Amino acid sequence: MAAPLPLRSMLIDPSAWPLLLAAAFGAGVLNAIAGGGSFLTFPALVFTGVPPIAANATSAVAVSPGYLGSTLGFRAELAALPRRLLVVEGLICAVGGVAGALLLLVTPAKVFSAIVPWLLLFATAVFALGPRLLAVLRLRAGRATGAGDAASGGAHPLLRNGGLLLVAVYGGYFNGGLGILLMALYALAGEAHIHTANALKNLNSLVLSLLSVAAFAWAGAVHWPQALVMAAAATGGGFVGARIARRLPAAAVRAIVIGTGLVMAAVFFSR
Repeated sequence: MAAPLPLRSMLIDPSAWPLLLAAAFGAGVLNAIAGGGSFLTFPALVFTGVPPIAANATSAVAVSPGYLGSTLGFRAELAALPRRLLVVEGLICAVGGVAGALLLLVTPAKVFSAIVPWLLLFATAVFALGPRLLAVLRLRAGRATGAGDAASGGAHPLLRNGGLLLVAVYGGYFNGGLGILLMALYALAGEAHIHTANALKNLNSLVLSLLSVAAFAWAGAVHWPQALVMAAAATGGGFVGARIARRLPAAAVRAIVIGTGLVMAAVFFSR
């Protein structure tokens, strides 16, 4: 478990603040549109001298309020969904988020640094391949049960919830790409409307992030000066991003997230 960080170790050069603020605001916007905001905050923190595990914990704190802003921006879509669905998925994400955070806190720093680029690449690949995988699933369902059933394309609740738990553990462990994996999961589960998937992604990201953040704070793994200032910027970005998301075509949303993920993975591989 990480030892509490002394205040001196959390102070940084004032010239780094513009980068951190810009990354946090951009992360809030990106998370509201389709996820992947930690592709900005995590590298920005590492580049300004924060160790990788602490950077991941601090990034999780920074982007979590942004999920609140973007969730509020999608409140109409959430209001149209069954309350039981929201409660069940929220509980699953809470459990998974805590489990992932605890797993991170016992991971050696060198191991975590080595797998970061692979985690980024994995998340991006899953999101990029999501629509094709969904098309294959719907085609097979159509052959088995008829075209009428294929139109719904819904996965079995146990498969959907099991997948959600795995994604939540991943999100608690490494927040980068969380939104991408959630969007891919909902695509594979047959969620036909991208704005509904976005609303669920934002709400469940908020729940699991808050629980994992509580675990990181308890363990003393957060650089609080950076986290608090970046959180304010990410919240504003999340609200702005929710407005932008409704105006962007789905293809543009996907291109933004995939491009960001590939660039950040390449940067970390080069390091």
